[in-house]
Amino acid sequence: MSNKMYKPPPLVDRWIQENNELVNKWKQQEGGGDALGRDQNQSRGWWSSEFHKLLRKIQGVPPLADMQLELSVVYNACLYSIALSQVSEAELLLTQATERVLQMTGDEPMASDPPVIWQIVLKSVENTALNSSVLHLFCLQWAIWLATCRLKTIQELQEELSSLFETLSAGVGDDMRSEARGKSSNAPLLVMDPRGLTELLQICTFIAQGAEKLNEGQSSEALTDLQTASSLPAPRTLVAYSHLLSGSCLAHMNCPQMALQCFRKALETDSRCICALYQSILIYRQLRNTQAEIQALRLLHSTLMLPSATEPVVADTHLLSPTLLLWSQSLSSLLFVPSALTVLHSLALKCVLHGRVSDSVEYYLDLLAALHSEHQHGVHAEVPSLPRLPELYLEAGAALLMARRPVDCVALCDEVISTTLELLPEKVVLEEPDEKSEAETGAVCAEGEERVAMLLWTGAAYLLQGHCHTHLKDWKQALTHYTRCINLLVKVRFKKKRVPTTDS
Repeated sequence: MSNKMYKPPPLVDRWIQENNELVNKWKQQEGGGDALGRDQNQSRGWWSSEFHKLLRKIQGVPPLADMQLELSVVYNACLYSIALSQVSEAELLLTQATERVLQMTGDEPMASDPPVIWQIVLKSVENTALNSSVLHLFCLQWAIWLATCRLKTIQELQEELSSLFETLSAGVGDDMRSEARGKSSNAPLLVMDPRGLTELLQICTFIAQGAEKLNEGQSSEALTDLQTASSLPAPRTLVAYSHLLSGSCLAHMNCPQMALQCFRKALETDSRCICALYQSILIYRQLRNTQAEIQALRLLHSTLMLPSATEPVVADTHLLSPTLLLWSQSLSSLLFVPSALTVLHSLALKCVLHGRVSDSVEYYLDLLAALHSEHQHGVHAEVPSLPRLPELYLEAGAALLMARRPVDCVALCDEVISTTLELLPEKVVLEEPDEKSEAETGAVCAEGEERVAMLLWTGAAYLLQGHCHTHLKDWKQALTHYTRCINLLVKVRFKKKRVPTTDS
């Protein structure tokens, strides 16, 4: 009897229930922090697969009279595709969705250009029940254009995107969603709030456009965008970025003191924005304020040595993170921060050049210890931005000699000599290259440079040791090492290419 009375729920209600269960489970997982673990992408891949399965079921039937469910599921599935950097898949979902909407409204697209199609779709659903759902999808198209650095396309649709931001900020879509919930407790839920998404997209767009204009030399125009961005509601990190880039604009406009104020604001807004500290160092260097530069270098080095320095500056706490949306080359170069070892070397060199010899020695010894430790653990000890290891040993040796520690300097120079002595050539002949292929000439030059470098490193080590023995008043040893230095240098011969003469 009870079986006869049972009535299965309509298909649409079942799909809404399936969508909402997935959304609620995701939000529970996200709230618990499980989604932020090591296999974040694997987890997101599973959710993406589930929403895509549901979407295939819905799109297996002709467009429903009320497409809100279908467009909500497209929004959810598309979000995961973008989060997984599957941009082409996300764009395909949006293209199919806009085609289904135009099929419903009876409008025909007059072109295949995505910006034009979006203009047609937005106009076709204006003042209809589908308007808010289509606006939500338009947010995702904006995110894709931003993530793929299509800033010109965003500029073309600036009017539509500004209208989208204002509409969602005013909560127009929320009113319709609340009304739907009033009629049915099973209104389709969304994985990410479109209003919060547009706020994120707005500031990220200003930052990306500002970085691009700054890179093109349009500093004052970029500054306008970035100052607007700094006043928008956004995560602290992004507001800090807007202050940082404003400072970079002012530095290019030859306003170093104002630039320093912006960099300070960036650090006050978000202490993890250490690229602002690095940019301050460059300004101090430009102003020749050595004391401030050394102080800032110390602070930067100690900050880079903290465990938290290895964490991403913009944490991926949401499905669409700022990291995903902001990755242009222009911005990356402005957010550059050198490695801790490079900063330590700059600190050591800066101190020795400005008379802080004892500090310099400590920094050099710390640097060599760190490189030795990396080498011991199987890590390649040479950092691309640092001088070669023999050069670092020689720099440290010179600092030790200046600090009146000749015995330690001799020991470091012995390290250089023991490494290079067996590799020294009998003689080095440097000649002008023939008119050969570029690759062949380059290889010959590189080989010649390497052989000369070996001679110079060993010669410099002998020279430093000669100075050390002079300090120790061991004149015989001093003369021996000076002689060894000279004997190495005379091994280099310069051969000038003969100029052919023409018979008169």
